[in-house]
Amino acid sequence: MIKAIYYKEWIKTRIFFPLAFALSLGFTGYAILKLARVIKMRGVEHLWEILISRDVVFIENLQYLPLMMGLVLGIVQFIPEMLQKRLKLTLHLPYPRQKMILRMLSYGFVMLVAIFVIQYAILFFYLRSILAPELVSRILLTSAPWFVCGLSIYFLSAWICLEPTWKRKFINILISVGVVSIYFLSPIPQAYDTFIPLMVLFTVCSLFFPLLSVQRFKEGKQD
Repeated sequence: MIKAIYYKEWIKTRIFFPLAFALSLGFTGYAILKLARVIKMRGVEHLWEILISRDVVFIENLQYLPLMMGLVLGIVQFIPEMLQKRLKLTLHLPYPRQKMILRMLSYGFVMLVAIFVIQYAILFFYLRSILAPELVSRILLTSAPWFVCGLSIYFLSAWICLEPTWKRKFINILISVGVVSIYFLSPIPQAYDTFIPLMVLFTVCSLFFPLLSVQRFKEGKQD
């Protein structure tokens, strides 16, 4: 049964992940080329000076990429469950309902984390080769909320997609927009350092939001 669940999720996302992975490599490569261009034209000392004296980290082009990946994955994975009436059939399978949904969510979560970790590792090893550890930490800590946001919006989008009524969907969308905006309130590098643990905690909690929508679906809530 478990293998069947994961295979079903793979069928739905088999196009998304190669494209998302290629996109993440492309954006990361562009950020690296931008850094290399500055070094080539002005020298690495100039790059260090800009990083220290200005509110830039040179990888701003990655800021909204995790957000878009998490959002699109949630849509790709859970919209078919509602439009094609798959969820009703899924809930009638001889397997605990909550475990079923959590396994579906864990599939997407692991795939997103794999993409983000590879992207983060590429940045880390390149930055470590040209910058002091303090500057590497400055850049990576600044980008950390972007990746946490990608995971949060994945769970929130699943919550929205699985909600059976449009009125509650609209409320969920408003809540999700408000939550996501928190991750991008300040452009100042490392502005969120002290809040990263809270962001991670919220992401873990948001894993269970889709279960609320599924429970409402199970109870027959509908427009």
